[in-house]
Amino acid sequence: MGLIDVDGHNFPNLALMKLSAYHKDRGDEVSWYDIFGEYDRVYMAKVFTHTPDYNFSIPNAREIIRGGTGYDIHSRLPEDAEKIVPDYSLYPYIDKKTAYGFLTRGCIRRCPWCIVPRKEGTIQPYQNVDDIAVDGRTNLILMDNNILAAGDYGMEQLRKIAEKGYRIDFNQAMDARLVTDEVAEVLARIKWLGYIRFGCDTPSQVNDCEEAIEKIRSYGYNGAFFLYTILRGDIEECFNRTNHWRNPIYNGKIRPFAQPELDFTSVKQNIPQWQKDMAHWVNKKTCFYGVEFENFEPRKGFKCSSYLK
Repeated sequence: MGLIDVDGHNFPNLALMKLSAYHKDRGDEVSWYDIFGEYDRVYMAKVFTHTPDYNFSIPNAREIIRGGTGYDIHSRLPEDAEKIVPDYSLYPYIDKKTAYGFLTRGCIRRCPWCIVPRKEGTIQPYQNVDDIAVDGRTNLILMDNNILAAGDYGMEQLRKIAEKGYRIDFNQAMDARLVTDEVAEVLARIKWLGYIRFGCDTPSQVNDCEEAIEKIRSYGYNGAFFLYTILRGDIEECFNRTNHWRNPIYNGKIRPFAQPELDFTSVKQNIPQWQKDMAHWVNKKTCFYGVEFENFEPRKGFKCSSYLK
């Protein structure tokens, strides 16, 4: 079996890792695709619709299977491969203490910039954290889209994470609107790999994030928060929503990360220049904390003050 990670190798493709483990368990040989090899089957995985396709011919494969959201949002792994322990050897840079997985799939929200509800439907349990933290892998990169919406199951998993001392990162962020005192107490007890992440994509979510952060702080968490912020629509609103977190009262411990809105229906992205410039300013922290946006010069002779009324 041959594998092609169309998006590149900067972040591990969990589906390919599971397919590799699945086929190796069946006695098949699995490797990254090589033009000089011969393959019964080649799997091509593409996560993002905006990633350029693999444009080289594959003449040495009897069968080619393309999957992932970038090709078809309805594509699925074989049932026996869904919850198998991934083949971490595919990506040598993954250390032996780190594991990747999902505790839940789907989301209760229907944000227009997110493809998850169309792909996975509403929130549902997927896998127990103990089945991800195997073979001494206790640093967990969890890719759930809304773990806090999973009710009793989500809380059961979070409590287990806290009690067993797993170190985690929900790298797709959590929903600040769902942080109750009960949730905040558990989140404060968890060992985090860097940040607690929330989404801050609308004006109302600024207050939601502030309230969630205050609750979690009240239970003893002193670490940093990371806020994903989608840039879309009105530039003044996006500026106010991101600039809010520069306030010195936050001591640099609340860090927004700006992402221009992407079109999931197109490979060619027509991203407005102001979104590119604002993302550059927000995401380069020496600029964000050191320069007012209106004085920021993303290009020689151009100041971002021209964007603001």
